[in-house]
Amino acid sequence: MNSITKNIVRYVLFTIIQALIFNRLEIGFGIHLMVHPLFIMLLPFEINVFVLMLLAFSMGAIIDVFSNTYGLYASSLLLMAYFRPIIFKFYSPREGYDPLKEPSIVDMGSRWFLLVFGYLLLIHHFWYFLIEIFRIDEFLFILQKTIFSLIASFLLCLLIQTFLIKKSSAK
Repeated sequence: MNSITKNIVRYVLFTIIQALIFNRLEIGFGIHLMVHPLFIMLLPFEINVFVLMLLAFSMGAIIDVFSNTYGLYASSLLLMAYFRPIIFKFYSPREGYDPLKEPSIVDMGSRWFLLVFGYLLLIHHFWYFLIEIFRIDEFLFILQKTIFSLIASFLLCLLIQTFLIKKSSAK
């Protein structure tokens, strides 16, 4: 399966899974499971910034339509997509990124992936809950929701990526 087809399938799957399954789950402590940022993370290194932003906005807008959230997902994914090239440049290897690899835990190593995806997911989640609650006097509640959801979403994304990588390497 070529890169374009693989990313189209990922786009559709992550959008459907987020909009129809994870947005309907009720978990205690204000935890929201969000796996759709993993799609933005796994896009190729050399993707055009305009295409990256367009994909992030369209995915977020579709999830917003299904979730009735009026731009929360679109704005948080756009912010994540905006910071993605900046963080990638900051953590780039000396010789640069190999265009044949993708920004996954297998291709880039666990330390790189945990740092880069952790920062991007933190940006995404913090912005999402900041806009959702939109009250400065609730800042500690925003931090609580951000941290708990960040941990749960991060672990779920690692689990999903492990299953996707095992499935693709078995072929």
